Amino acid sequence: MTTTLTPVAIVTGAAQGIGHATALALARDGYRLALTSSSDIQKLDPVLAEIKAIGSDAIAIQLNLRDQKSIAQCISSTLKQLGQINVLVNNAGVALRRAAEDVSESDWDLVIDTNLKGTYFITQAVGKYLIQNKQAGSIINIASLHGVVGTAERSTYGISKAGMMHMTKMLALEWAQHDIRVNAIAPGRVETAARINQFNPDEAYRQSRLSKIPLGRFCTAEHVAAAASYLASEAASIMTGQTLILDGGITCA
Repeated sequence: MTTTLTPVAIVTGAAQGIGHATALALARDGYRLALTSSSDIQKLDPVLAEIKAIGSDAIAIQLNLRDQKSIAQCISSTLKQLGQINVLVNNAGVALRRAAEDVSESDWDLVIDTNLKGTYFITQAVGKYLIQNKQAGSIINIASLHGVVGTAERSTYGISKAGMMHMTKMLALEWAQHDIRVNAIAPGRVETAARINQFNPDEAYRQSRLSKIPLGRFCTAEHVAAAASYLASEAASIMTGQTLILDGGITCA
């Protein structure tokens, strides 16, 4: 089914950081946006205002990726209010920093059910819509360098992101016949004010992390947003099943 409607992208976890930056990048590219937050959707108000200032439209949706009904309601609300879905950016997730020997079953379930299971089933829902409507689409999974290399105290998070990257390949292969492209982005440490405050505001720690990056600078939310913009675009129409690693050269060694 062809359509002349302005294209629509869903960006999960859009209230801050990578999700916020990606929503703005896609708005500048001409997309209308369905933005999700797992908690108070009023947290999306700043990015909604910025998108309006750009000249595009956006709606806010509360989404719990651990709840199948919530996923279905997200898709339904997007279609009802915006008319179609062309792009899905799977950015929402849970980051857990904990020694492997201290990870509880509830920790495991929270991370895996959100980052991997929830991402799979919202992707499945969008894929079903695209296939049923004979419509091309682009799925973009925000993975992590922790899914590529081993890191202490990141076992559950890294496992979930490694699974996401393999899911990218599996779905890309299966859905290529429907012209649905599935790609991922694996950033290294993304430096935002919230990230610094959450993990370690100490400048010595920051410099120790920076010293391990060959390019000598951290990835930013805007770097990831630019990669997502590319993957959603016609310029990347031949690209599927790939993971773009944005790590400043860490994995070159």
